[in-house]
Amino acid sequence: MTAPSRRARIRNRRRLVPRPRVLLGVVLIGFFTAVLVVQAYVNAEFTGDHLESEVGDQASVPAAIRNGGPVINTTGGQESTSRLPERTIALTFDDGPDPVWTPKILEMLREQDAHATFFVVGSQVARHPELTKQIVDGGHELGLHTFTHPNMQRLAPWRRELELSQNQVAIARATGVRTNLARFPYSSKNAAIDDVNWKLVKEAGALGYLVVVNDKDSEDWQRPGIEKIISNATPDGDQSAIVLFHDAGGDRSQTVDALREFIPRMKARGYRFTTVTEGLNLGLAEREDAPAAALPVNPEAPDRDEWRGMALIWTVNLADGMVTVIAGLFLVVGLLTIARTLLMLLLATRNARQRRKPGWRWGPPVDEPVSVIVPAYNEKEGIEAAVRSLAGGSHPTIEVVVVDDGSTDGTADLVDRMGLPNVRVVRVPNGGKPNALNTGVAMARHDLIVMVDGDTVFEPDSLHRLVQPFGDPSVGAVAGNVKVGNRETMVATWQHIEYVIGFNLDRRLYEVLNCMPTVPGAIGAFRREALAQVGGVSDETLAEDTDVTMGLCRAGWRVVYVEDALAWTEAPTTLEQLYRQRYRWSYGTMQAMWKHRRSLFDSGPSGRFGRVGLPFLALFGVALPMLAPVVDIMLLYGLVFWELQETVAAWLGMLALQMFTAAVAFRLDRESFKPLLRLPLQQFAYRQLMYLVLLQSATTALTGGRLRWHKLNRAGLAPRTPAPPPPAPMPMPPGQRVAPEVDTWPPTAHGRPPVRR
Repeated sequence: MTAPSRRARIRNRRRLVPRPRVLLGVVLIGFFTAVLVVQAYVNAEFTGDHLESEVGDQASVPAAIRNGGPVINTTGGQESTSRLPERTIALTFDDGPDPVWTPKILEMLREQDAHATFFVVGSQVARHPELTKQIVDGGHELGLHTFTHPNMQRLAPWRRELELSQNQVAIARATGVRTNLARFPYSSKNAAIDDVNWKLVKEAGALGYLVVVNDKDSEDWQRPGIEKIISNATPDGDQSAIVLFHDAGGDRSQTVDALREFIPRMKARGYRFTTVTEGLNLGLAEREDAPAAALPVNPEAPDRDEWRGMALIWTVNLADGMVTVIAGLFLVVGLLTIARTLLMLLLATRNARQRRKPGWRWGPPVDEPVSVIVPAYNEKEGIEAAVRSLAGGSHPTIEVVVVDDGSTDGTADLVDRMGLPNVRVVRVPNGGKPNALNTGVAMARHDLIVMVDGDTVFEPDSLHRLVQPFGDPSVGAVAGNVKVGNRETMVATWQHIEYVIGFNLDRRLYEVLNCMPTVPGAIGAFRREALAQVGGVSDETLAEDTDVTMGLCRAGWRVVYVEDALAWTEAPTTLEQLYRQRYRWSYGTMQAMWKHRRSLFDSGPSGRFGRVGLPFLALFGVALPMLAPVVDIMLLYGLVFWELQETVAAWLGMLALQMFTAAVAFRLDRESFKPLLRLPLQQFAYRQLMYLVLLQSATTALTGGRLRWHKLNRAGLAPRTPAPPPPAPMPMPPGQRVAPEVDTWPPTAHGRPPVRR
């Protein structure tokens, strides 16, 4: 095989394997879909048997069936009915077992020395197998009442058979027995059997079941009072009766109290209480043509049914457990969302009000010279606009150091040709962004250091505003206000909303709590002294800006936010680029949190950051976004299985809370509210992408995987405002344009080989 054909086969094979994020998303969606489908089946909410449909045409129903007894036998092709002997009552209970009322009814029957037949719902048997076993151990009989209590007339034939067979195997696993009796939901008496129901009865007979209706309906589901229930259940004269009660589906206190009086009254009249099958055997024994063997009560189940029942019960319990977990997580997400919103509104607005007070300022005006470090790797599309906006800023003295990190697209040459007097270009072999930043700091002439991405365009006064907090000697770093410059596409607009709400509003909150986790790489300022104290910019994580900021907080430096120091950045314009960027950010943040985990046990400023900043970031920066998918899951579950109006109302309430928070954030940032019209749509696309980002980041971190640097494609961002002419050349000693060997920075060398980004 030739080399090219081998490479082609490898490429084709790779195409057949889903990318990790796609595979992860498919697996998660498939899992939760399966859970919801199981819930759709087993959680069909049942109502009382009072929901009777109108009786249709009865032309095909034999008169002997319509006028016969309540036990209908169509097994083996026969068509007959049976009644219990005179003065015989078979108490029957539908819709259970119920963990509250079934035990009370069983206890009452034990006290009254009476047995009954329980027509159980399979899904309830799967949830309460021990209670079903208790019914059998008490000498009572079981019958089928389908698996999910549907209206059998509305189901396909295969589904009707499934409803009975799954009920049967659930009983087999729970009790070790099976049953020959079946009762359909919403059935009543023989006279109500029409052509449709007659077809269902014959189908059940073909499967070997005796279909049981009733002679008397207590109508206990209506809770009409004890005397009314007793009156409805009492047979006429000495007639026998199969009486319908319920042990589930609502409050059955009147049922228990009525039976406690009904049974002694009937016994006083000479009645005996049996199960349905025991009553049939008594009736058959009185006939001359009685069969040699009596009908078995709760016959032993075959092993295969028990194994099938085990799988079914496990599946039901897994689905129930998952929905319970999801519901619990939904509550957690709701509480965290409300807590975060209240904290942001309280503390962020307090921060904004404080700065609007007359005469408020950071300290004495800061006019010291500033060195701007611009690490650049293949930034030819936007480097000229970025450098021009920096060099032409309104701050008195600005030095711009562009560190070309082994670019292959002529980035450094473009900056050279600009000929700006206060701009230097330093060329270094490709070694990664931290190495480029540390090199730039070592080459910088001034003690106030501003770090800027190569695609970022500054407002004319942004640099001057950014460094003003250094008038306070306790401030070691300053975060600026990053704005999305390319808002033309939907994806970029969503990021603009996220920047204003999720980043800038959060930074106000973090400043008040004195635990700022990140000074953004697009616009951040540092004291050289502070950087030296934490060992410079580390390459140990992919979020070097978060890493160094956490280090400064632990060292006791204040990190603050300046909302009017604006920088315009080019946001990813495709979902693929956005995913790569956020994957790196999320993974890098988790790395930084893990690196600084020891601060949880430190004392002093480091301990304060560890016990305030890290938990806050873990809860609201990692846990809340990662758990947020349960909101969508519960929305889908509610739309399909719950009340539509309540579900939509709950979701709209969450959206209104987000809209309110967004409006506050946009007002504080003096932004137009128009982009917020796209916020509702963001809930159905953008948020789901961020879920996958966090999940894959967490998976990568937990498995110890390594993530390479993802270089984004840039189209070039035009300056938002025309930059003024650059200042006059400032005196600077002649320097070479290739970085010399630097041994003094960073103070703590990391000694890692250059890595290709």
